[in-house]
Amino acid sequence: MLGTRRRLAILAEGRFTPLDAKTAVGVLRYRPEEVAAIVDSTRAGRTAAECVGVGGVVPVVSGIEEAAARGADSLMIGIAPQGGDLPADWRPPVRQALGRGWDVLAGLHVFLGDDPELADLARRTGARLLDVRRPPAGRRVAARRAAGVEALVVLTVGSDCNVGKMTAALEIARGLGERGARAAFVATGQTGIFIAGRGVAADAIPADFVAGEIEHEVIEAARGADVVVVEGQGALHHPGYSGVTLALLHGACPRVMVLCHQAGRERVRPPAAAPPPDSVSTPAIPPLGELIESYERAAGWVCPSRVVAVALNTLGLPDAEARSAVERAARETGLAAADPVRFGAAPLVEAVEACRGRARATLG
Repeated sequence: MLGTRRRLAILAEGRFTPLDAKTAVGVLRYRPEEVAAIVDSTRAGRTAAECVGVGGVVPVVSGIEEAAARGADSLMIGIAPQGGDLPADWRPPVRQALGRGWDVLAGLHVFLGDDPELADLARRTGARLLDVRRPPAGRRVAARRAAGVEALVVLTVGSDCNVGKMTAALEIARGLGERGARAAFVATGQTGIFIAGRGVAADAIPADFVAGEIEHEVIEAARGADVVVVEGQGALHHPGYSGVTLALLHGACPRVMVLCHQAGRERVRPPAAAPPPDSVSTPAIPPLGELIESYERAAGWVCPSRVVAVALNTLGLPDAEARSAVERAARETGLAAADPVRFGAAPLVEAVEACRGRARATLG
């Protein structure tokens, strides 16, 4: 991971849950062989699977010493908190890890490498502070260049934040690879970067240059790929995060989109720092058909694109209700639908494959 093989201790103190520890869950799902332990003293003695449903028997331990005894040699920050700063009570375990000479991997908005105390400790012990959210030094401006790549570009888009856009993109890329396609995954957030080993955190780039950086990543990925699957961010109708969504649409210039939605979610989830729900009402999530129309219209301002499938997140629903939700989404939109984690991504992959076939015929 990020240039070397690791045995990670993932720090998720007090927050090792499916929603709070999104980074930890993503790494456990896609790179479990690199995780030695989860650090959360409030859940110590349990397994990762018991806490978040993935990660199998990876143990949850009480602290750095116990993680070291399990073979850990690096520390990863396993959450992405609102505001992006390191929680104050997490500084001691980070200092402990650095004191052991461990690299510390973080996807926070506030960079650990800029913290004088932590940076000094890292220098003294030979450890590294790896801030994957640090933006590129360059300043690229998009110019619709990604529309000219020969690879089929696919972007996952959402009805809200945290509905499964990264997971859907990874599952589609994996499914395409299993069918013989050269599929590349473009990470646009810290968890995706940890999983893929490269990428750019779109929400850490100055607004004028987000689309340009995404355009660059897509062009680079397309050099060796038949299909480029781009991880989506935010949601077009979200009052806080619509900007990054539009930048991805216009930077990636996707020909194909997959709409992601959490079954049963009716209103946009506000940031944790927002006023209480009783003083500010959050927007209702539009019907799937309306979302599809909005995304296709917004993408079409720069490059024509269409939604070809719906990736449904049915977390928390019983199996029967989950299958009904998937069937309902398919009926409502007339598109292929699936929960790629629960029931497999085959319908989504087949929808993308069909578009790839049509694109090859058009080029021919």
